[in-house]
Amino acid sequence: MPGIHGRDLDLNLLRVFSVVAESGGVTEAAKRLYLTQSAVSAALRRLTTAVGVPLFVRSGRGIALTSRGERLRSGLDAHLPAIVDAALAPPTFDPATTERTLRLGVSDSSEQWLLPPLLRVFEREAPLLRVVAIPVQFRTVAAAFAAGLDAAITVADDLPATIRRERLFFGGFTCLYDPRHARLRSRLTEAEYFARDHVIVSYNADLRGIVEDLLGKPRKVRCSVSSFARVGSLIDGTAMLATIPEIVAAQIRATRPHLRTKALPFRLEGAYSELLWPAAADDDEPSRFARAKIREIARAVAHVKQSR
Repeated sequence: MPGIHGRDLDLNLLRVFSVVAESGGVTEAAKRLYLTQSAVSAALRRLTTAVGVPLFVRSGRGIALTSRGERLRSGLDAHLPAIVDAALAPPTFDPATTERTLRLGVSDSSEQWLLPPLLRVFEREAPLLRVVAIPVQFRTVAAAFAAGLDAAITVADDLPATIRRERLFFGGFTCLYDPRHARLRSRLTEAEYFARDHVIVSYNADLRGIVEDLLGKPRKVRCSVSSFARVGSLIDGTAMLATIPEIVAAQIRATRPHLRTKALPFRLEGAYSELLWPAAADDDEPSRFARAKIREIARAVAHVKQSR
């Protein structure tokens, strides 16, 4: 099979040959192929040169196949329909039997709300489908796609035009705390906020988080971590505050209901969580199946957010 690709033959010429042989003439073949007669004749000359012997001879007012042409037509009749059927056949994707491994880029803020329900859906509907979850965030997602992601769920900045993007839901920020240790006023003030110790999430491995980046005001940072996954356990039992996405706070409070949230005493711009995927994967059936399930889960999350 590898030798086929290196031989000098334009396979489009075989289609022209097949139509000419069936119709018995260049004029009729040109009509069927929506080509000019000269284009059909040129294609036949190129094919004759490639084969090395004549494939047609003149016969009266038309043309007839030579013995070499008859052998070629016989071979095409045996294989060309199957090739066309294979090319035009509808997709045969079946979630119940697919053994695909999907590489999903997942931000730490979306990991908790997305992966558990997504895996439960796959367990029911696509039990052999596997997921490799790759940590991404707005600075790294473009490079992760270059390395071969099937999709990503994160907040994203500018991306190449080859990446599709679809908004899932908007998320703001809130202040998470333990009321048993951090006794806050009913309405948190900016002075009180900046007087407290904080746990922050920093993707730069430093003492700057989103408040420092957007407001330019430093907090009293007691601990800086690289992921939201540990924030709940760090806040629990302390007087520290954590400024985190509302969706993350909701997930933390689902397992630590004694923790509370308060509105921030200043405006902190939120962002849309987005579903991202390569344009080349638009018609990839396992990826489309996964994207559809991600959308369903995101709609459920957005509904819960709105009902609160």
